Amino acid sequence: MPSLKDLKNRIGSVKNTRKITKAMQMVAAAKLRRAQDSAEAARPYAERLNAVMAGLSASVGNSDGAPRLLTGTGADQVHLLVVMTAERGLAGAFNSSIARLARLRVQELLAQGKQVKILTVGKKGREILKRDFANLFVGHVDLSEVKRIGYVNAHEIAQDVLARFEAGEFDVATIFYNRFQSVISQIPTAQQIIPAQFEAAEGQAASALYDYEPGEEAILADLLPRGVATQIFTALLENAASEQGARMSAMDNATRNAGDMIDRLTIEYNRSRQAAITKELIEIISGAEAL
Repeated sequence: MPSLKDLKNRIGSVKNTRKITKAMQMVAAAKLRRAQDSAEAARPYAERLNAVMAGLSASVGNSDGAPRLLTGTGADQVHLLVVMTAERGLAGAFNSSIARLARLRVQELLAQGKQVKILTVGKKGREILKRDFANLFVGHVDLSEVKRIGYVNAHEIAQDVLARFEAGEFDVATIFYNRFQSVISQIPTAQQIIPAQFEAAEGQAASALYDYEPGEEAILADLLPRGVATQIFTALLENAASEQGARMSAMDNATRNAGDMIDRLTIEYNRSRQAAITKELIEIISGAEAL
């Protein structure tokens, strides 16, 4: 049985931990509001661009003038997986859920005899996946110094991916991230970005109302790289909001658990203290009776 001093020290340690988790919860809540607003503000633009691109893609189809970003290389052998996670932990299952989805995709592709390459964005995903797939890594993007995600960060990642595609390093590229739904719900998502896939939302097939100049092929050649960057930017924003939501929820649970532990330790401390006092009284009474 631990001594009274040990119990007192442990109670103090748990109280200090609770202060830290409570502070982290409040910081995450403040960051969540800004990140959620950014993610929600980006959705209408991404959805509208997706609708326009869907219409253009349907018009161009598989014609000879269609850009390679739309039609692909004609092969499906080499896959690039862009795994986007956080730079920090203490966010519940946020990082592990993305890594789990990516791991399943890697295993599925390898079982089909495909070649897999992994580009990681964020330190945590790299740490999780390197235990099993270190030999598949081809690059890493460090965002640890970035305080707030901007389009420039997505543009740099998109340029890296597009350069690899132009160099013939892969046939299909897929990004993995968490789509923000609520503080307690983030949806692990895999989205193919090369060859580009666009699905117009219901009621948004507006391309039939317009005639494009100089032509669909030329416009797509200019818009497709921007579309890839926009998809990556949207994924980064969704990830940022999901990370703060997951961290807020995890720290709230940790704070509650710390409170429960303090209550249990306090009861144990009081019982031990009462037992020690009772023992001392018995010894005093016994000594007095012996006289």
